[in-house]
Amino acid sequence: MRIAVVTMCSSPRLQHLERQLEAVGASIGTTPDVVERIVVWIGHDEPPALDAERVIHVPPGPDGLRLAAGRNAGAALAIEHGAELLVFLDADCVPGPALLPRYREASDRHVDAVLCGPVTYLQPGTDVSDVRVLAAATAPHPARPNPPADDERVATADEYPLFWSLSFATSATTWSATTGFEEGYEGYGGEDTDFAFALREAGTPLVWVGGAHAYHQYHETQRPPWQHLDDILRNGARFAARWGSWPMTGWLEAFAEAGAVRNVDGDWVRVQPTGRSSSSTAATRSLATGSGA
Repeated sequence: MRIAVVTMCSSPRLQHLERQLEAVGASIGTTPDVVERIVVWIGHDEPPALDAERVIHVPPGPDGLRLAAGRNAGAALAIEHGAELLVFLDADCVPGPALLPRYREASDRHVDAVLCGPVTYLQPGTDVSDVRVLAAATAPHPARPNPPADDERVATADEYPLFWSLSFATSATTWSATTGFEEGYEGYGGEDTDFAFALREAGTPLVWVGGAHAYHQYHETQRPPWQHLDDILRNGARFAARWGSWPMTGWLEAFAEAGAVRNVDGDWVRVQPTGRSSSSTAATRSLATGSGA
């Protein structure tokens, strides 16, 4: 089988990507399948030299990184060059040694499905080049199903919002039967849940794949993600207009608790600092930019 591993990256995650490419390269030598690494560079700059078979550049749009368009472009390039199975990995993620074979086995058994494996968030300093270290660190995120290592489970209708674009796979045939990701989403958030809702509406099975472990490399982050507040409001409104409900409600509620947004008749909007004291206004600006947390 011809397998394409499709990854998106920009310069802040270059080192993470390089470790991922090394791990995929190591997997290539242990499988009879033909595996190609496809990198979609989504930064403003031109992509650097990368240890990948194919590289394509999808620059940002007016509202930020084009994650949806990037995944679509990577999938199109992979299919153009004969890929039969598409494996999508976040640039932060390295595959466990069983990820590619488990996705391949699951695809054989669920030919019309989108497949999702478990993801473990690693601690700082974890040596991702040592499979024994990864095995010892395996602790998949508890919010998503984690079937036994040799098993798969078809998602229920109410589990589709748990779809995670960090690690998923599907056959080229199934991908081509979908509309891909909605490219109106730019910047952080919303496009992966939108994709999942479209799969559910079309009746495309979502399957949880045990043993297809991916490992998310550590990097600093903010909780909630203040640097993405405007993206979350913009993309959340787009999602709500299409599906009748807002995604990312956990983040929105955290922003609301801090006084940065509020819910108005079912929609989330920014709280303007007009009329507040200077100290309150400065605190709101600090929160909104992520500079003061």
